[in-house]
Amino acid sequence: MGIPGVGLLSATAAVATIGDVRMFRSAREFAAYLGLVPRQSGTGGRVKLLGISKHGDVYMRTLLIHGARSVLTCSRHLSETLQRLLARRPFNVAVVALANKIARTIWALLAHYRVYDSGYVARAAQRFN
Repeated sequence: MGIPGVGLLSATAAVATIGDVRMFRSAREFAAYLGLVPRQSGTGGRVKLLGISKHGDVYMRTLLIHGARSVLTCSRHLSETLQRLLARRPFNVAVVALANKIARTIWALLAHYRVYDSGYVARAAQRFN
């Protein structure tokens, strides 16, 4: 529930939807299961990204989109990344992009047994020469 845009309903629905985290190989697969990734269409090696698909868990997708919309409309201090996104894309596109990011964050926290930390910075992998 520490993730901006995720409340009690979203958190419990996410845990109930995911069940066993190992069911999804990656966060993108979880977001695709919810229907938060663009539908793809194309031929001859040329891929065209369309709108979000309507497949997946309607209830969970709706909760995440409403949570993302509340973050974008009610938050006084948006991150620089979100401000740039809102400047170049329509509002609803930015809402779905943030909902996708929230879904991926939920999967990552559950998969790696962590608690949300807004100031967390991932460490780069060490190279062995």
